[in-house]
Amino acid sequence: MTELLSWGRYPRIPQRAMPIYWEDQVADAVSSVQQNGTGTTLAYGCGRSYGDSCLAASNHVLHMQGLNRVLKADWRSGIIRAQTGMTIADLITLALPRGWFPPVTPGTKFVSLGGAVANDVHGKNHHRVGTFGCHVTRLCLYRSDIGVVECSSDDHPELFAATIGGLGLTGIILWVELRLKPVTSSNLHQRTIKFPRIARFFELAATHDDEYEYSASWIDCLASGSALGRGHYIVADHMDGDIDERTRGSRLAMPVDPPFSLVNRWTMRLFNAIYFNKAWRQDRRTVLHFDPYFYPLDSIGNWNRIYGRRGFQQYQCVVPAATAPAAIERVVDEIRRAHSGSFLTVLKCCGSIQSPGVLSFPLEGITLAMDFPQSVGLDALFQRLDDLVHEAGGRLYPAKDAHMQKEHFQHAYPDWAQVDAQRDPALMSRFWQRVTGQ
Repeated sequence: MTELLSWGRYPRIPQRAMPIYWEDQVADAVSSVQQNGTGTTLAYGCGRSYGDSCLAASNHVLHMQGLNRVLKADWRSGIIRAQTGMTIADLITLALPRGWFPPVTPGTKFVSLGGAVANDVHGKNHHRVGTFGCHVTRLCLYRSDIGVVECSSDDHPELFAATIGGLGLTGIILWVELRLKPVTSSNLHQRTIKFPRIARFFELAATHDDEYEYSASWIDCLASGSALGRGHYIVADHMDGDIDERTRGSRLAMPVDPPFSLVNRWTMRLFNAIYFNKAWRQDRRTVLHFDPYFYPLDSIGNWNRIYGRRGFQQYQCVVPAATAPAAIERVVDEIRRAHSGSFLTVLKCCGSIQSPGVLSFPLEGITLAMDFPQSVGLDALFQRLDDLVHEAGGRLYPAKDAHMQKEHFQHAYPDWAQVDAQRDPALMSRFWQRVTGQ
């Protein structure tokens, strides 16, 4: 049995893992959990959820990474059916040489297809194509009460809607059927526009987001005064040309846990100043491989260790478009005054395309994501940020959360009871226990 943690390693609650390699193992595994007194379990993929949504209330999980085979693929239409443990990285390796790419990808390629569905992940093209769940045509679950069930928007539609973004609580996902995106190159045309303050970001997004497939911005979380929220607005489109079948793995790795976090106000201030000024042109156009654009942190293996054994928390919120300019500026200023934040602070727009999932995170507006070393004063800072987001009509991302209050969750996700009604009685996470009081 292997002990597993969430990616943020906070809360640090090791999970006892039962490895799954074949679909017919799942029923026996769930049954044995129910019979041995543990009571409940949870599917665990690659462990890239940051908080406690991937941690079982019983501390017992089914490790699904070995269930990673392709079941069928139509390379003319781009429809692929693959088991839940296949990663985005595996999918790209298989599909890109054939002229296909994931329609939506989060900021890491080391996430399983089951995890992408359970968290209804979104990417830099949400304003164009919506969430991952918008491209799932069918999926298959094992439930402790009714066994194996296939669902889609036509078959068991309520279960399908509850599963997309349902945090793995509606059953053990066995396979996912997905519609891919056609591409003709491994490279992207990228445009980077340097902006001097956060107000300029909103102007750039309003002007240019509709012109490009992908859009996101990096901001300096420690800049102050007239430079508050300065950063780089970065947009991109797929190129036409030859496909480079070579993949790019991690060039560096963090081999051990340092005795303290390497992320602090001094290292962040130095990094942010260097990164902001590296783009000496105001408006720069380049060609680059998809890896550094979509997955900048994947180039460093075990990068989560730089925060030390105490781990870190990611804070990701989304605020409606009408209130976003004022609210996001207040959130960034609050973080600056706390002298906290991360190297990679991401700001981007979410569009109006509705997800089929009832618990999906994005709404039309602006999302901000950043990492914080776990420290004594973090709870107080998060309380202030939560209040600002709540007042602006926004919400937090369950896949990244380790602190959200029950009242805020239930207000921000009013349809949560629909997921609870579809929850498999053999499955329970620490996150769900915390935000529903069960």
